[in-house]
Amino acid sequence: MERPLDIAFHNLQPSPSVEAMIRQHVDRLARRNHRLIGCRVSVEGLHRQHTTGNIAEVHITLSLPGQDLAISREPHKAKQRYVKPSVRTAVRDAFRAAERQLDAQKGKRRGGSAKPGASLPA
Repeated sequence: MERPLDIAFHNLQPSPSVEAMIRQHVDRLARRNHRLIGCRVSVEGLHRQHTTGNIAEVHITLSLPGQDLAISREPHKAKQRYVKPSVRTAVRDAFRAAERQLDAQKGKRRGGSAKPGASLPA
């Protein structure tokens, strides 16, 4: 990547373990897509819910030549999907969505179908 990784925490204490996790995910994205120029990750603590747990929202901006891809993810139905929703699950879900968007972008760039598995008309 040409630009350094930018990680920001809002309404949360910065965590070295979460930062390391984010760096691992960004490294994996950079290996998969060599056109990645820069990345900005923002982790926001939305609520202070002492009984049911805090849910974090993760915003990722991926910079590619000529465009930026924005991924914004609050874990969908986090309390139903996870026993204890955490910042780590929100980060993991956001980077999965980022990988899907990069794959779709790669398909569009090649002139193919944006959705994997879509069949061509006969």
